[in-house]
Amino acid sequence: MKNIFKKTILVAMVAALAFAAFPFANAFALSANPEGEVNNEKLEQLWARQLQAYERLGKAFDDDDEHLSKLQERIDKAAANGKDVAALQAALDAYEAALKSARPAYESINGVVSSHQGFDVNGKVTDAEKAKATVQEMRTKLQEVKSSMNGTFKALREAMKAFREANKPAEGTTTERDS
Repeated sequence: MKNIFKKTILVAMVAALAFAAFPFANAFALSANPEGEVNNEKLEQLWARQLQAYERLGKAFDDDDEHLSKLQERIDKAAANGKDVAALQAALDAYEAALKSARPAYESINGVVSSHQGFDVNGKVTDAEKAKATVQEMRTKLQEVKSSMNGTFKALREAMKAFREANKPAEGTTTERDS
């Protein structure tokens, strides 16, 4: 039984790392120099961070079916062993639904990345005004993904934590690891 919980924790950790991209770069941090021009270096840094967030999201969305099915298997095994998995199952279902609703928002980002208006292929600013608009559009789309997720990953993580706490082995009992 301890092995199931270890694997559940492992799956959760992998998913947590995959979705670590959700605290996105803030496009409102754009600064202007004394002449009122947009700082190109800042735009380039923001664009690079947004592209990294987009790539991390892509990896997470590509791997979501595998991670979700593994977690579902663990929940099913715990249920078969008589554990109360209702809260954990509800959190997983909400998270899975949020992923499905967030996918179109994620996919819409591809157009912004492909056109990269105001930036060259190396991420250098070619037109500051267009680059600023691109960074702001990217921020909006990344925020759409985040709001579509609606905190469901955190709720899933908390449900897993509560499940582990509720199903801790009693003090003084031996576990697989102790043997």
